[in-house]
Amino acid sequence: MGTLRVIAGKAKGLRLRTVPGDTTRPITDIVKEALFNILGDEIDDNQILDLFGGTGAVGIEALSRGARFVTFLDKGQQAVRTMQQNLETTKFADQAEVIRTDAFTYLSNPLKENFDLIYVAPPQYKQMWQKAVRLIDAKPELLSENGQIIVQINPIEWEELILENFEVFDSRKYGDTLLVFFEKNQ
Repeated sequence: MGTLRVIAGKAKGLRLRTVPGDTTRPITDIVKEALFNILGDEIDDNQILDLFGGTGAVGIEALSRGARFVTFLDKGQQAVRTMQQNLETTKFADQAEVIRTDAFTYLSNPLKENFDLIYVAPPQYKQMWQKAVRLIDAKPELLSENGQIIVQINPIEWEELILENFEVFDSRKYGDTLLVFFEKNQ
């Protein structure tokens, strides 16, 4: 596991702490770079919900590139502490909130809605991404009109979901990482 760092934007080059142990699935620089190349300027001024925050690397990268605010969730105490330290390091603490909670509990009773982007990168192989996407599907108001859900999983975890309010509009594979993009049905 190499060092985590912010790739571009205001906090470019700053190193991020990683969460001790193997409870998180840190994004590689290659995937992070690809993700933000796809998003491009769409990230500007976004309100983002990072369901399984881990180190906070994705949300912090988004803030560095112009997102307005990120709500990070993680139920692990060490992950929460790591995200708070990384937000201090990158000076984005005032543009973020870190909530120690279970993502599914939060999605069942969200504190706010109308996010522009919901990022779903759960611990591997636990059927968690499907559960998260189904909960979001049941509350489409969680996402703004042009909002999107991005799922980061291992390709072998992928399965087609029957959703009422969302559909897949893109997916990209990078080695053992698959990014799947959902948007509201037109």
